[in-house]
Amino acid sequence: MNISVIIPTYNRYEVLKRALNSVFAQTYKANEVIVIDDGSSDETSQIINDFPNIRYLYQKNSGVSSARNLGIKKATSKWIAFLDSDDEWHPDKLQEHLDFHKQHPEIQMSYTDENWIRDGVAVKVPKKFRKFGGKIFNECLSHCIIAPSATLIHKDLIEKVGNFDESLEVCEDYDLWLRVAIENKIGLIDKKLITKYGGDKDQLSIKHWGMDRFRVIALEKVLKNSSHSKYELILKTLIQKYRLLLQGAIKYDRISQVKIYEQKIEKLQQLQR
Repeated sequence: MNISVIIPTYNRYEVLKRALNSVFAQTYKANEVIVIDDGSSDETSQIINDFPNIRYLYQKNSGVSSARNLGIKKATSKWIAFLDSDDEWHPDKLQEHLDFHKQHPEIQMSYTDENWIRDGVAVKVPKKFRKFGGKIFNECLSHCIIAPSATLIHKDLIEKVGNFDESLEVCEDYDLWLRVAIENKIGLIDKKLITKYGGDKDQLSIKHWGMDRFRVIALEKVLKNSSHSKYELILKTLIQKYRLLLQGAIKYDRISQVKIYEQKIEKLQQLQR
């Protein structure tokens, strides 16, 4: 199995070194490691001196989706492993993916469980982020249960469902996994093989309020292309999320958004059979 590792980064020089150390410590070695510097202003460009075996690509700041898509385009391997620059892999992660796909050659994407560390302290992962394998579209609807750093995906599957949506500032992973899960099985390696670090104020999930504002965009996209068996479920989820957004808009006196969300809910309710 040939694997390209894609690491998007932005002003993460110190933790990027931790991420790269975890890649090169793998018991099964990747064929190439691509770091996409998304317009950093810190010392990130020096990373090639620390890790001369990587492929370092620089682009003007365009967002994490653009950086990952550039990595996918430049990757020479058929299998793509994503790693966020502030996360790290456990040593057997790639080997576990290899073993899984040898046993399940028909599956073109797999992911693992994870550990969380927040502000330097290990925390329990909330129950809502419980992992599932197989036909997991229903489990993926409410929120994103798959961390990009936990995944391995075949390039053919990405070409089939499309790249990361560069118009989404956040929830771009939720959007892509929905497009994968609606028609494809996703394999679960039920082991904690990555560590996710959190607490930094500039993390995208912290910077942006109301993540459902972005999830509804992804849901509306899959609604347009969904089969009859999934249509009602997606529609129900969309209405639920717009109601939550409406409650938030009313609470914080966002008058213009109140009207938008009310109109969205009315229109979607008319589509219910």
